[in-house]
Amino acid sequence: MPLRYQDQVTLLKDILSNHQTDCCGSVAECEQLERLVKSLMVNGQVDENTKNILQEVYQYSQNGAYSADLNEHIQSNQENLANWVNTIGSFS
Repeated sequence: MPLRYQDQVTLLKDILSNHQTDCCGSVAECEQLERLVKSLMVNGQVDENTKNILQEVYQYSQNGAYSADLNEHIQSNQENLANWVNTIGSFS
């Protein structure tokens, strides 16, 4: 059963929030972020501003998945993560 829009947004925010607070993550989480963003990008409920943010998150997750040091990648994106978590909180 596919996740509803609200569930996808909640999961996206939760993963990003965990990266922000824990300053670490896994390749599997980055891959999950990629799948969530792809799914949200094709959703008709998503406006252009939201798509721009999702594109940033997608790039972050791709870079993280292929990073030699994922934790350093997460650490260097703390400001972005804080902004995304705050912004994504307003999607619902």
